[in-house]
Amino acid sequence: MSLSEKETVEATVIFKALSDPNRLRIFSALMSGDSCNCELRETLSLAPNLLSHHLRALEKAGLVHSRRDRLDGRWIYYSVDREAAAHWQNWCSTFLDPERIQERPLCGPEGQLVSVSAIKI
Repeated sequence: MSLSEKETVEATVIFKALSDPNRLRIFSALMSGDSCNCELRETLSLAPNLLSHHLRALEKAGLVHSRRDRLDGRWIYYSVDREAAAHWQNWCSTFLDPERIQERPLCGPEGQLVSVSAIKI
């Protein structure tokens, strides 16, 4: 699996978004289902402005969606983008698959020593 420039940029955006401990906690909480600001604030003990900042970063990365309540637009609900979660789950599973690791000869002196020993046998 060789990474294209586009894949590298996209993966970097996702990993950067999830590399912040608060964003990782928010994303984890949202994996349990849709939630509003007040629930997330209470669950995660984050200041409102800090929570909003992190939610915006997760939205910008394409991991989270928001929508306003149909009856009272002051309420905003957040949810994980299921397609994005499925895509990145699959991508990470492929990227981190230990079966991809191959044995290769070393390029330095140690590798040349192995090559010389193999020839003598």
